[in-house]
Amino acid sequence: MSGIAHAQSLNERGRELQSAGDIAGAENAYRAAFAAAPEWSIPAYNLGLIFKYDGRWQESLEWNQKAAALNPDDEATWWNLGIAATALGRWVDARMAWQRCGMADPGGDDPPDYRFGRVPVRLDPEGDGEVVWANRLDPARARLISIPLPTSPFRWGDVVLNDGAAEGHRTVNGRDVPVFNVLQRLAPSTIRTFVVELATSDRSAVEMLDDIAHDMGGAAEHWGLTTRIMCRECSYGRPHEHVDSGARPAHDHCGLVAPSRDVAQQVLDRWMASCDVADLVTWYEVEDS
Repeated sequence: MSGIAHAQSLNERGRELQSAGDIAGAENAYRAAFAAAPEWSIPAYNLGLIFKYDGRWQESLEWNQKAAALNPDDEATWWNLGIAATALGRWVDARMAWQRCGMADPGGDDPPDYRFGRVPVRLDPEGDGEVVWANRLDPARARLISIPLPTSPFRWGDVVLNDGAAEGHRTVNGRDVPVFNVLQRLAPSTIRTFVVELATSDRSAVEMLDDIAHDMGGAAEHWGLTTRIMCRECSYGRPHEHVDSGARPAHDHCGLVAPSRDVAQQVLDRWMASCDVADLVTWYEVEDS
């Protein structure tokens, strides 16, 4: 069997093992395939992909660099290289990768800010799969602008690393918006999260709370009004109508973020003094997990 034929056989074996969940076996098969045909880019690409999803960023970067050297026209390789470089803070490599994917460099100091606007991101793809809004800074980074639920390990203002491929969509104002899976947190927010129980779900009262919080360096969000409980099929595909479509949490809990507990208290004091229809029941700080 020729070198390339043997490498193809080993690479296919790696794909089978990867599909079966044997990641260590797949890694060995891909390494053997690359050794059998070091001029062939596919095993190097597959290794870079395995290491990406395992969070082994230095190895992912190195194998994607090998794949890119062998097949410089493969955009998927450059995307994965850019993600790995971003995870490592290798901004020169990341910028080069995005340029090879057809995106003009935005200039400025590292890290780059492409100002892509708002996108939904899935915080825990293998768990609850909570989807929140974020400002997309570049192809692989986003800053959370929704307040994640108290059970989430993520926080408002976190900068997260996101994958490059869309996994499902949300429809906003009649337009499909892609959802990107979060791979990990890159830079944790220093702001603190509080849960506020309200005796009202009046939208104007909640909007007033958000305005006051924003003026004082934070934000507020009524989870009972903004959160939908979705099945996994809906979350990863296109939301559709079924028996539990549109279900929402049965509480009037509001998320509040503020630089400190003292500021949170000031926000609530101002809100209570300004809003006749709202009544505060209780509030508490969310402990970081």
